[in-house]
Amino acid sequence: MATVIATSEEDPVLAVVRFSSELAWADAGPEVAEPQVNRLCLEAQDFLVMERYLDLVSLILTSADLILSRVSDKDFECIITVICNLVTKAGTPDEALEMAKLISSKLVQHPEDKPQLRLKMLFTLYNMLENPYSRFIVYIKTLELAVAGKVTESVIPSFKKIDAFLSEWNIGKVDQRALFHSISNILKDNKSMGKESFTFLSKYLATFSGMDEDAVAINEVKEDAVRAIVEFIKTPDLFRCDFLEMPAVTQLEKDGKHASIYLLLKIFLTQRLNAYMEFHSANSAVLQNYGLVHDECVSKMRLITLIDLASHACPAPIPYSLIRDSLQISDEEVEYWIVKAITLKLLDCKMDQMSQTVVVSRHTDRVFGLPQWNNLRSKLSLWKGNIASAISTIQANKISEEAVQPSAAQGLAMRS
Repeated sequence: MATVIATSEEDPVLAVVRFSSELAWADAGPEVAEPQVNRLCLEAQDFLVMERYLDLVSLILTSADLILSRVSDKDFECIITVICNLVTKAGTPDEALEMAKLISSKLVQHPEDKPQLRLKMLFTLYNMLENPYSRFIVYIKTLELAVAGKVTESVIPSFKKIDAFLSEWNIGKVDQRALFHSISNILKDNKSMGKESFTFLSKYLATFSGMDEDAVAINEVKEDAVRAIVEFIKTPDLFRCDFLEMPAVTQLEKDGKHASIYLLLKIFLTQRLNAYMEFHSANSAVLQNYGLVHDECVSKMRLITLIDLASHACPAPIPYSLIRDSLQISDEEVEYWIVKAITLKLLDCKMDQMSQTVVVSRHTDRVFGLPQWNNLRSKLSLWKGNIASAISTIQANKISEEAVQPSAAQGLAMRS
């Protein structure tokens, strides 16, 4: 098969138009094909001369779409690269955006055909664009293609840079919502990235403010809110959750179908094991309905209860007996659960076996809301005051030393 090579006499764009149209009309015979190819080449040349690049992209894509599945990977990459390069010639950001939409939409239409190569071309297009919003649109298309083409492993590494991307793109709430939802859905199918999926799902739910403009949309995310709650409860090493008061989640409290799962979330975030045991006694079927396992919930609630004990006792020592009764365990199991909490980095503490107590120096907060921010602000103010006092003391001592040194020198001169 022929390869697209732009000669010195022909513009690369016209070479691609000629190659694509010849291949597209090859089966029609020379008598039909030749005039069609010439027509397309002349039309493309006119668009080039008039700098109508959006029309030119549309023209090339129409022909290229018919033959992309039949060309080699090398020709595929060559054709798409030439088309993508046209966005750099756009006269306005809006024109570049429309061209980017055309190209990216065409690339995602057949995700089963060369998905990795199509993904590579989308990233090529992304890097050629200067307008931040155009880049965002193309990135969303890469996620769409990655899912449909089953090549999500190629886009997952980019999720680590989302904060930097968001700063660059400067997109609004609705676009952020679409982005977070897409990423969360991609990650939920990766068993090793459950916490990351939960993080992006939480970001997605946070975009619903509960204001009038969200009234319809917020009602449509109930299942996503339920999914977030279930993921939090099921994930054994996830202990902080900040969406209890989010409108997208609080709507479940009065929902006829999902009120019970919201109540369970509230127990996990605000109460202790005894409250969970009471809930289970009255609502054992709820766990089964949402795919939750009672023993796993008990294990997690024991650690959560230990965190809650630490939050109320710190810095006072916690008696082993209180831990035993609160976690509903035997005396022999107390240190096991303390060590487990330390291993999961939920607590920093010291155990005193002689006095049968534990002193906690740091604990994880289940919810980090306004009270926690106020507490942090108080601590920072205290540290700031302590540092200022230390600096003042050092400066005062330095002044005193400087005042003493001249007097000592004068005394030595008088003796001599």
